[in-house]
Amino acid sequence: MALDVNTRIETIELLSREADCLKHKLEEERKKLNDVTLANVAERLEEVTFLNIKPRRLLKGNQAKMLCCDWSPDKRHIVSSSQDGKLLIWDAFTSAKEQTVTMPTTWVMACAYSPSGNLVACGGLDNKVTVFNISNPEEDPSAKKKTVGTHTNFMSCCLFPNSDQQILTGSGDASAALWDVETGQMLQSFHGHTGDIMSIDLSPSEIGNTFISGSCDKMLLLWDMRTGQSVQSFEGHRSDINSVKYHPSGDAVASGSDDSTCRMYDLRADKEVAVYSKESILFGVNSIDFSVSGRILFGGYTDYTINAWDSLKCERVSLLYGHENRVTSIKLSPDGTALASASWDASLRVWA
Repeated sequence: MALDVNTRIETIELLSREADCLKHKLEEERKKLNDVTLANVAERLEEVTFLNIKPRRLLKGNQAKMLCCDWSPDKRHIVSSSQDGKLLIWDAFTSAKEQTVTMPTTWVMACAYSPSGNLVACGGLDNKVTVFNISNPEEDPSAKKKTVGTHTNFMSCCLFPNSDQQILTGSGDASAALWDVETGQMLQSFHGHTGDIMSIDLSPSEIGNTFISGSCDKMLLLWDMRTGQSVQSFEGHRSDINSVKYHPSGDAVASGSDDSTCRMYDLRADKEVAVYSKESILFGVNSIDFSVSGRILFGGYTDYTINAWDSLKCERVSLLYGHENRVTSIKLSPDGTALASASWDASLRVWA
């Protein structure tokens, strides 16, 4: 019996070494196909001059840590979720708090507006994704609450894929799921990660049949929503991936990680093409977003700052100070004129 166990261990070790050897050979073959790096191509481009981004609004409504934020399609309102279980609707123009929804759970980790702006979805440690109708400001949104789906662990992220009828969620149970908002039925499940899924993002193409997910297993997976299968995978980070974002062109994806770096991967080349890091940056990246053109990549960090990177030259072009605790969520407005940031300092800031 002991001999059988030893033989199996030796076989596993042998196969592991063989897999590592094949990975190394594959990487060498890939390097032979590399003609030029992204940074070399970008050398002939003009440098991005200093970004004149300033804090324009400070939105404070409670004493709890802000965990997530999202812009309404009307480019004016922002929804935020917080540690105390409150969902707040803000007017970014006036800094007024327009609606408050109290959830039956704390740590509401995710929130999102629907494409029409009439619905907001949220979820967190209750494992559920809950949808509220906020189309009538006079009515209490809690009266029109609907629990759409339930995971077996916390819900970390959610978004509406191009319509109010469906919602896509990611969870600490290492899976993502597509739900029908009206019936609460699970339309598709996505299994492939071996760690908590922390972030998802939908392809910017009009068809929108693919999405990307980032996980604590240090992997990014690209999914086909029609089949539920993973069609591409990317690795390179040395710690948990907290945020993922499609490049506006749809041909690349970026990620932010606890390893203090942001990275960009080209879907056509099937490889990493850029790393955004500095020796002086020692803290993790919690959230990322692209400018409308895709030239600037914004990152919210645990050291209370927001870094703006030139996505082509891989250089930092601006550093935004203002928050007094870790920046947990950053989101560019739909027209690209403003950036919202949520923080553990219990505030939302709007930069423009």
